[in-house]
Amino acid sequence: MWTISDNKLKREFVFKDFKESISFINKISIIAEKYNHHPEIFNVYNKVIITLCTHDKGSVVTDKDYNLANKIDELL
Repeated sequence: MWTISDNKLKREFVFKDFKESISFINKISIIAEKYNHHPEIFNVYNKVIITLCTHDKGSVVTDKDYNLANKIDELL
């Protein structure tokens, strides 16, 4: 579930192993490029933490972030 913290939309994903987490990140990269909106991504082994905010709107959460979050959720 996505939450808002410190003006960022955030979600943590847990996978079976490192290979699955990296595969997920690679899929996100394709979507991020398509929509020209790039998340902050943190990965440790099987855990991926994504944070989204729109920097050119003052680093706040906008519809652009919610739209990308929905696209990321569709990868699951």
